[in-house]
Amino acid sequence: MNRDLSQVGGELLLVPQFTLAADTNSGNRPSFSTAAPPELGRRRFGELVESVRRRGQKLATGEFGADMQVALVNDGPVTFILRVKSDH
Repeated sequence: MNRDLSQVGGELLLVPQFTLAADTNSGNRPSFSTAAPPELGRRRFGELVESVRRRGQKLATGEFGADMQVALVNDGPVTFILRVKSDH
């Protein structure tokens, strides 16, 4: 945990997932009113991907707006889920 991905030969998987913005505080259905518009989300995700690629980091991505099945096998003591705050 004291070294970055490039120092350990690690790779990064970025998966755009709109459901992280769901508000489930009231009723039986989630609200997505706080989510950014799809085009803004697509643009921001693309900017993040390009930023990581410019640094030379090994990277795989999901496809924005696609139906994806993602499986994860943890190899280590921790998993970090990073959430990026939106200006929207």
